Amino acid sequence: MASRRSEDQEPLLSSSVAGPSEEEEERAYESDEKIIISISDEDELEGAEDDGAVPPFSWRKLWRFTGPGFLMCIAFLDPGNLEGDLQAGAIAGYSLLWLLLWATVMGLLIQLLSARLGVVTGRHLAEICREEYPLWSGLVLWIMAELALIGADIQEVIGSAIAIKILSGGIIPLWTGVIITAFDCFIFLFLENYGVRKLEAAFAVLIATMAISFAIMFGETKPSGKEVLIGILVPKLSSNVIKEAVGVVGCIIMPHNVFLHSALVQSRKINTNRNSRIREAMKYYSIESAAALAVSFMINVFVTTVFAKSFYDTQVASTIGLENAGQVLQEKYGATLFPILYIWGLGLLASGQSSTITGTYAGQFIMGGFLNLRLKKWVRALITRGCAIVPTIIVALCFDSSDSAMDALNESLNVLQSIQIPFALIPLITLVSKEQVMGSFRIGFVLKAVAWIVAAFLIAINGYLLVDYFSSEIQGLLLSSLVSAVLAAYVAFVIYLILRGAALSHFWKKPANPSH
Repeated sequence: MASRRSEDQEPLLSSSVAGPSEEEEERAYESDEKIIISISDEDELEGAEDDGAVPPFSWRKLWRFTGPGFLMCIAFLDPGNLEGDLQAGAIAGYSLLWLLLWATVMGLLIQLLSARLGVVTGRHLAEICREEYPLWSGLVLWIMAELALIGADIQEVIGSAIAIKILSGGIIPLWTGVIITAFDCFIFLFLENYGVRKLEAAFAVLIATMAISFAIMFGETKPSGKEVLIGILVPKLSSNVIKEAVGVVGCIIMPHNVFLHSALVQSRKINTNRNSRIREAMKYYSIESAAALAVSFMINVFVTTVFAKSFYDTQVASTIGLENAGQVLQEKYGATLFPILYIWGLGLLASGQSSTITGTYAGQFIMGGFLNLRLKKWVRALITRGCAIVPTIIVALCFDSSDSAMDALNESLNVLQSIQIPFALIPLITLVSKEQVMGSFRIGFVLKAVAWIVAAFLIAINGYLLVDYFSSEIQGLLLSSLVSAVLAAYVAFVIYLILRGAALSHFWKKPANPSH
């Protein structure tokens, strides 16, 4: 099937985008919202000759580019990831740290592809999907992205509510914490009104709070440095920790985060008429994204090793979750330097609040991009927040007193997000491989092969989680038949996305010939 742009076959760089004008089309950031990167007038001269050479490295420019990667890395630190960390540590000890490292590296690759798409095209993934896919498949992709976002948001809001309950000494119930967390939407709107840099600074404070909180816990519990190093460097996987291993990998890639990063990089004003400036932007974004995910990796290591040291090979290892994690630590260590229960609660609160706000942010881009809505940002933020808060309050009222039911809910939400993984990764890799979208900045054969291998691995991991869940939860002929029909449609759509991407790539490799 040919692209909508098959008639002219022009690269879709921001300077030559066909279709709706900039005034008619929804944009991630308006021109006056963007941060100016150039440090000389020469950078902005439209007619200046471009020799293709990337300007020399500048710490000042790196600072101006720093921000989107740290907002992106919060998805690697949300309450769902923290729960995966603590369960991996308590059940598998230090043995899965190497997998956490390589999962983070795979996540970095995917996020760099997302950033590349946003920088080169000047548009984000949801916008390009709307233009490159037929209406029906674009709507399916939008629905899947929204479902993934709602599933992630429920976990994040519940995580914040649990933290509020812990810090209040149990006085504030879960459902009240959910309502309190709902108002973070207004904090986001307030900060965004004062500029991108203010918003990024707020997230930097929340990430620092997580880092300090979990570092203090690491210091109080004193995990073995030697065992930590061996766990990171020496691959080891036993059959009894397969479920935890799948959880470590599966929760790293969040579908909504793939959409988010391609939009966040557009918060900087880059002269995309000059290839050297595009290459420069990709270089700095690669550096700051790698630095941000290095920070997230260390925070995840802190959490995993604390619970590995404290509860590995104990009777309570399989019963630890977000809500009782701080309490079991408190019972084991008491209050040495700081009450460890409240340190855990503070770190969890920072995780939940930061991830719910970035979820709201991602929801704006996903909705605006797929539907091309010209709504005010506060309206879209309220719609996005409302879609998650209503089911979350219902969840909080139903599961407040049952740890086992909450664990079952979390497993279901993880499965819901796992289902959506192909609908973010396949379009992303397809689009960054296409010359008519990326021009000369399309990825080469080697990088494309690596990206598809990583995507296939991640889809297979999440497919294992999906099959394992349904095989244990779905019973009865009627329900099994219904689920089988839905799964068949799901697999068919995934195959359609793969084949359509391959067909388009083959089509655009053919030389243009008016006689055909």
